[in-house]
Amino acid sequence: MKFVLASSNAHKAAEISSLLQGNFELMLQSELAVPPADETGSTFIENALIKARHAAEITGLPAISDDSGICVDALGGDPGVRSARYAGESATDDDNVAKLLSALAGENQRNARFHCVLVCLAHATDPAPIIAEASWTGEIARERTGVSGFGYDPVFYLPELGKTAAELNMAEKNAISHRGKALTILARQLSDRYPA
Repeated sequence: MKFVLASSNAHKAAEISSLLQGNFELMLQSELAVPPADETGSTFIENALIKARHAAEITGLPAISDDSGICVDALGGDPGVRSARYAGESATDDDNVAKLLSALAGENQRNARFHCVLVCLAHATDPAPIIAEASWTGEIARERTGVSGFGYDPVFYLPELGKTAAELNMAEKNAISHRGKALTILARQLSDRYPA
């Protein structure tokens, strides 16, 4: 079954595809000339629904969307839903990480969590979306370490492993990450709704 992934992020697509089992084919919305949706929600769930409805409406395909970000306790939960745009609308991952490290300069309380919400809609007006969400707790490191992953991975430190998320390979990350856990939930629900 073919779904549009309401994202242009190839890294997210790779993570999601690697965990979805069964007869599911994902196409990035950018491959289908779908422009990004205006993410006007104040929560991850609101933004995930906005993005999925937008992609499904334009393509006519069932849609899967992801809204995720990092929430830092010392910053009152920021960057939160603005994680990808924390340093500005056209910010790069490096820009966002630099702003986060600057905001936490001198701060000893560095607890943080990644949060992920995945939504699946059968069509744009689906009244019963599948919603799966999960979190991944850690700390913000004082400097970047590692070259894998993307986004805030180089500064998301996992005390129990003694590594940042960027020091994990994809299989290791998928086994414990917010997106990996949410995808496990989503995959189970998709299999129930769309049996092979």
